Amino acid sequence: MSGIAESGDQRWLVVGLGNPGPEYAGNRHNAGFMVVEELAARMGGRFKVHKSRAEIVEGRSAGARAVLAKPLSYMNLSGGPVKALADFYKVAPVNVIVIHDELDIPYGALRTKLGGGDNGHNGLKSITKSLGTKDYPRIRFGIGRPPGRMDPAAYVLKDFATAERKDLPFLVDRAADMVESLITSGVEATQNRFHAGDLNPVKPPR
Repeated sequence: MSGIAESGDQRWLVVGLGNPGPEYAGNRHNAGFMVVEELAARMGGRFKVHKSRAEIVEGRSAGARAVLAKPLSYMNLSGGPVKALADFYKVAPVNVIVIHDELDIPYGALRTKLGGGDNGHNGLKSITKSLGTKDYPRIRFGIGRPPGRMDPAAYVLKDFATAERKDLPFLVDRAADMVESLITSGVEATQNRFHAGDLNPVKPPR
């Protein structure tokens, strides 16, 4: 069992995490925004501001009704907009897909799972608190650990390096494919399909 209900014509909420504003647009912390922007382009939709303090696009993703969202509350307060959208559109947490950057996965690797801890990610921490459960599916976009003694908090707020940007469009596209696979096929099938296709062969820690 994948833990995700059969899609049918139910609605999905797909949330990309990041910080609003052009100064943050290329940051590692904004990988989630980049993926939902790719999904919006596939839909042919344009983001509009919703009263939940998020920019959203409504449409169909992988044949299912979906709302794409970029919270405008800044990363650490992502939970408020996500909860408001989930309530407004009557989406259960198990159908709230959250896309976020992940320090403990190397760059070039993408992972998906249902539930789990926040691993120190303040966006996830806020969402889990607001939804009242950790049982929502995630797409984990590997960014790797910072070099040397750089503070992780500073590292995530830096743009992807020049060498990383070469592969970034491919990874964003692949992460968007993973979202569509979660909607149509569930977590387990998506893991089986995508986890073997990393750019980076280093196995992330469990």
